[in-house]
Amino acid sequence: MPDDLRDPKPVKIRCDACPVMCFIADGKSGACDRYANHAGELVRLDPLTVIQSGAKAVAFLDQGDNAQDWDGDVIQGGRDFVTAVGAGTTYPDYKPAPFIVSQEVEGVDMITVVTEGIFSYCGVKVKIDTDRHIGPETATVRANGEPVGHVTTAEYGSQMLSLGGVRHLTGGSKAEGRVTCDTLLALCNREPVELTVDDGAALVVEAGKAPVIDGRQEQRMRVGCGSATIGMFASQWRDLVDEVVVVDDHITGVVSEHQAGKVLGWPDTGIKIIGRRSTPGRYFKVSEPGLGWGGTTIADPLEILGPFNARKGARPGLSLLMVSTTGEQFAYYELDQDLKPVAKPFPDRLKKSVDLIEDNCEPALCTVLFMGGAGGSLRAGVTENPVNLTRSVQGLNTYVTCGGAPVYVWPGGGITIMVDVTRMPQNAFGYVPTPALVAPVEFTLRRDDYIRLGGYADEIRSVDDIVARGGAYHNPRRDRPAPGGNPWPPLRQRRRERR
Repeated sequence: MPDDLRDPKPVKIRCDACPVMCFIADGKSGACDRYANHAGELVRLDPLTVIQSGAKAVAFLDQGDNAQDWDGDVIQGGRDFVTAVGAGTTYPDYKPAPFIVSQEVEGVDMITVVTEGIFSYCGVKVKIDTDRHIGPETATVRANGEPVGHVTTAEYGSQMLSLGGVRHLTGGSKAEGRVTCDTLLALCNREPVELTVDDGAALVVEAGKAPVIDGRQEQRMRVGCGSATIGMFASQWRDLVDEVVVVDDHITGVVSEHQAGKVLGWPDTGIKIIGRRSTPGRYFKVSEPGLGWGGTTIADPLEILGPFNARKGARPGLSLLMVSTTGEQFAYYELDQDLKPVAKPFPDRLKKSVDLIEDNCEPALCTVLFMGGAGGSLRAGVTENPVNLTRSVQGLNTYVTCGGAPVYVWPGGGITIMVDVTRMPQNAFGYVPTPALVAPVEFTLRRDDYIRLGGYADEIRSVDDIVARGGAYHNPRRDRPAPGGNPWPPLRQRRRERR
């Protein structure tokens, strides 16, 4: 067959949106599944997300005769905000950001610079609401057998994980980097992830959902440590029981010895706790960390009791309540003639106090905070002199958001941000197989400040123009309500200026 009658070979185009530089055939997508070849044109598969002002808030009244109703519209009339979700990147770093948006807010011309950042230097901090022992501090956390992070310091009522980071993404094996990237992407997009901790527990973690630890779904975050629980509820137990012990891996509380009990005139009971006494009524290390009562290894709470002392108030019939910091475990005892505690049916008079502990426990949740450092590609997309952006952010002249969600900017050098992924639009994150995570970032500031930064004045466009014409990759518009009650970035910027 003559060459001119053969089917033409499909034309491939090269994608320059990340360092992988895929050659993509017509009708196919690149390795990241974010860009595709559509009839010879490179298109962005995720549409640009434009979020809109949220629902009405509770009426606000000024004090005094000048009371006014507030309709809850935080941006005074409904205004779109162009996020970086679906915007595209600035790679190879010298290009202006995909969208540089002009928008008037309260009579001031504001600029929002919109770009998706490619983050090799990124990770997540995971807060798991539980007292249960998930593993020793610094223990390696694994996904699919690969190391992806470690257990870090426990916080009040929560266990903490630090996952990702450049050493796991790029400093280990190819498998480690790939699995780390997959794990971070799933967590940031609010999907469940199975993790294991060396010498510890198996976990299922999902942002905004209850953690699952060794196959058991957690229900409650503790109301406080054992000492704090005594302080909060001692008055509830007065005249109902002779002694209360709140079992806790960190600080076990004893009401008769605790200052709260002393203030209430609580009599001594001759109780002895096996543990390291801290201050009166507060004991450390009554047990090793575990999955039992109050995050200990204890299945039988009597294990932490020594012999009762008659010379210090112990007597036959003395009543004893033992309870955990969540109220999930509880037991009732009375001393026999030999001053040994004997289990008795739980009395109705104490059920209300145990229920009160449970009622004061918040639901156990997993919190996922994305953390990343904004480097060259992000800053160079805003200004030709990137350090100016850093100084503007640190000087609070530029407000940073991720998908419209407020971020915490760490003090010190650079632009290191942290954001709660549940406040961002769903599926706001992507990846490139270098491997690295792709996250939306927006910088909002006044037009005159932006020009002084050395910004790309010729690239500034209106919201209407962006909606009408899209961007370099023909992004269709997608409207969403602003998630999580986020403050509107331009309004936050104006409020800062007024101060």
